[in-house]
Amino acid sequence: MQARVASMEDVKEARQAAMAAGQGRVLPSGMLKVFLGFLLLAVGLSAVGMYMARHAVAAAAPALFRPCLSGSSAEEEPEGLERWTRPPARVEHAMTDQELLWRASFAPRVRGYPFRRVPKVAFMFLTRGPLPLAPLWERFFRGHEGRYSIYVHALPSYHANFTSESVFYRRQIPSKVAEWGQMTMCDAERRLLANALLDISNEWFVLVSESCIPIFDFNTTYRYFRNSNQSFLMAFDDPGPYGRGRYNWNMTPEVELDQWRKGSQWFEVHRELAIEIVKDTVYYPKFKEFCRPHCYVDEHYFPTMLTIEAPNRLANRSVTWVDWSRGGAHPATFGRRDITLEFLRRVREGRTCLHNNQNSTMCFLFARKFAPSTLEPLLELAPTVLGFG
Repeated sequence: MQARVASMEDVKEARQAAMAAGQGRVLPSGMLKVFLGFLLLAVGLSAVGMYMARHAVAAAAPALFRPCLSGSSAEEEPEGLERWTRPPARVEHAMTDQELLWRASFAPRVRGYPFRRVPKVAFMFLTRGPLPLAPLWERFFRGHEGRYSIYVHALPSYHANFTSESVFYRRQIPSKVAEWGQMTMCDAERRLLANALLDISNEWFVLVSESCIPIFDFNTTYRYFRNSNQSFLMAFDDPGPYGRGRYNWNMTPEVELDQWRKGSQWFEVHRELAIEIVKDTVYYPKFKEFCRPHCYVDEHYFPTMLTIEAPNRLANRSVTWVDWSRGGAHPATFGRRDITLEFLRRVREGRTCLHNNQNSTMCFLFARKFAPSTLEPLLELAPTVLGFG
């Protein structure tokens, strides 16, 4: 028997029959009222639920979209400019040299500071161990807190025992072995500069040794740096065997022979040049590879690099006095008997130089090399000759 396909008329008739049957079954009025009551209650509860849910989401929104502040609780205020301007609480840190130089190379590009800043002199002591002349430096710094910073680079095995009252207390930076005439000596100097650059208030950077002494009072030294329009790093062209004779032709093209310079290891540089030194990745590899023993890289690296990069900002002289009159590979060392009134006056005023393009008899602010035995006579003469004590 063939299946019968429903036509549109069949569908229409079936729909009409169903409607007629529904009309014949009318709900009693009592049941209808109960049904309507339940319906109204459900609608009301749904509306209340939607209202509460909407307000709950709105209240939670600030928590959901709160800015992410690392290490901060909900009650803490976001850190302002002070985070970037305050100096490190201590010089100890766990950074590698690569991390330290990278961090120290940060520099603002906007001229001027949007906060009160007292420029400071960073005194960087490069030493193997103790500072036998520390009591003299203590007198030099006394009363000038807030205008200087101190950093000490010694052998890693050396641990200073300064008391908490000393300006040298806990100022020893993480260090490595530095050998005279080797690239490790320049590494130590860059390490000192990098640590000092972490304090944004440090403006002038002076490298001294354990045998150096100040020969003027702090205020005079501070004004000298503040009023100088150049940095004091010696850089001269020596055509002889101990100058150009140390040049290696593998230094090209970064360093040509006519750019090769020589100078004293002991310098003072402004902040801009300190950053140039720590950020260098162009000249450093060349000097490390090709300025080996008998080249004495600490006499050539900084003078050559800065002569190429910033020649107009160099005074081409050092502010640290030394005596080479006795000849030899090292300058003269002075002992107790050498310390007299006449000797110290000759050190302070015995030469003429250019300062800001003007002739001056004040050419040096520091002197070396002074043995530990000179401490007592220096402390005696400091108030009358050096101006402090």
